[in-house]
Parts: sequence; structure tokens; C-alpha cells
Amino acid sequence: MDIPGEKDNWAQYVGRQEQTVEVVSRRDLTGLAGVLGYPIPLKEGRHELPWSTSDVPPFAHWLNANPNVARSALGADGHPARGGFIPNFPFPRRMWAGSQVTVYAPYGVDQAVTHHRSIESIVPKVGRSGKMIFLTLAHEYRVDTKLLVKETQKLVYREAATSSVAIEKVRTAGQVKALFDHDWCDTITPDPVWLFHYSAISFNGHRIHFDRDYATGHEGYPGLLVHGPLCATLLLDLYQKANPDRRITAFDCRVVAPIYDNAHFFIFGRATKAGADLWVAGPDGKQAMTVSVCAD
Repeated sequence: MDIPGEKDNWAQYVGRQEQTVEVVSRRDLTGLAGVLGYPIPLKEGRHELPWSTSDVPPFAHWLNANPNVARSALGADGHPARGGFIPNFPFPRRMWAGSQVTVYAPYGVDQAVTHHRSIESIVPKVGRSGKMIFLTLAHEYRVDTKLLVKETQKLVYREAATSSVAIEKVRTAGQVKALFDHDWCDTITPDPVWLFHYSAISFNGHRIHFDRDYATGHEGYPGLLVHGPLCATLLLDLYQKANPDRRITAFDCRVVAPIYDNAHFFIFGRATKAGADLWVAGPDGKQAMTVSVCAD
């Protein structure tokens, strides 16, 4: 397949590695609790977390997933400029396509976690929406030598938009809930402040989540995009609220379609023998993400 820049030998990037050490922040976890709608009362001058400070939830590692770089090292989209750790792909639009995550051991607030990431593969493809490049990253999170979380993450880089994306039909909550056999569900109404808060606590500078002019004008979306990891976090939190005595040991997230801030969307779950099947439905009732959960 003829993709501009492919001859720049992307293969040399496969196996590239980098490592950082981050301290698990109580402030960021407090922010995450607020994003998820938990009360965060003050006790002796500190905000109380809804989770154990020695056993943070299985989606907390995403708060430490994005590299911190200088403003001068950012690209036009708000992510670190390509050509460093990530190749200088020719396609401007980047999206999270999904992740497979295994949770091995608990960890807690104020612990120093080593985050190691490496490039596993770079695969160009042609789909219905045009030319794409799939980048697979391997992440490991450790305290000292103890492995806590392992993630295989897929990112997709896509061509520039040639036309604006149409806004899907909006159905009522009752209409959408009637479409699915489910054990748990909730309706989510996104707004720009909510999206900004998640961007801030996860240090995600991608402008499609908080810069409406950029998202709609430069990338051709009908609104701000709800972060993929935030959608997955909502689903996993839905499961944990309904199953407080079970511990998530692994989950597999697959993005089907983006979710925008123009209308409400829905999160669903259904219990399985292994754990649960979870999914996001857009305002039109179509599935936008699936997450399969294994739990003890």
C-alpha cells in the first residue's frame, strides 16, 4: 500500500522503548472520583476517596499513561510531536482503538510506579474510511520489580477528513434501554468541563477533547470527542458499583465508533460467568464500545 512516509523505514521504530517513574497522586484520583460523580467530602482537610488508598481501581493507571513534555515539544494536535518516540506518520487524526489490560497486583496512593512502554508493531491498512496506520504499544506498570498492570494498546492514525461527520439520530433513554438485554445501565450527559477535567487529570493534551474549533474545523468531527479511556472507565466503574465484592483481573476494550458531546449516551452491563460484558451505546442506540471483563 502506498502511504506517504512509509519508505521512511517505520520498522526501525518497532521495539523502541521509554520509561518514566510517576508517583500515584491522591489529587488526580480525587479528580477522577469527581469525574465519575462520586461525592468527595473533606475530612481533616483532605478529600476522601471512594476507593482504598492502598488499592486504587483498575482504570487508574490511565491517569499516568500520557508523557509529560514541554509545550515546545507538542504537535498541532496537542500530543507530543511525532518523529520522537512515535514515527512521523503522515495522517493527522489519531484515535484510541482499544486495549487489552491485565491487572496483576494492587497498588496505592503515593507509591512510585515505573511505566515502561514500547512499540510492538506498525501496520498500514485500508478500510471503508480510507487509509489508516495501526500502532500497537505495550505498557507495563511496576513498583520496584513487581508487575502491577500490563496493557496492549492500539492506536489508529487516519487521513484528514474530506467531509464533516453527520450527527446521529437521538433516541430517548427508554428507547435505547429497550434495545438491550442488560443487568445494569446508566445515562451519561457529557459537557466540555467534564471532558476538560478528564484531560487534565490524565495529562491528555489531545485537542479533540476540549478545543471545539479544532475538533470541528480541523478534524471534521461534529463535536468534542469523549475520550476512549473515559468511556471504558465509566463501564468498569459501572461494573464495580454493581459488584463491590468482585475484583477485576483483566479487561478487553474495543472501540467501534466515537462518542461526541452533542447528546447523551448510555453505558450498559450484563453479568457473565467470567465477569461481565459491558458496552457503550451512542445516542442513536448503536454500540460504540465493548468491554469484556474477567473478575475474581
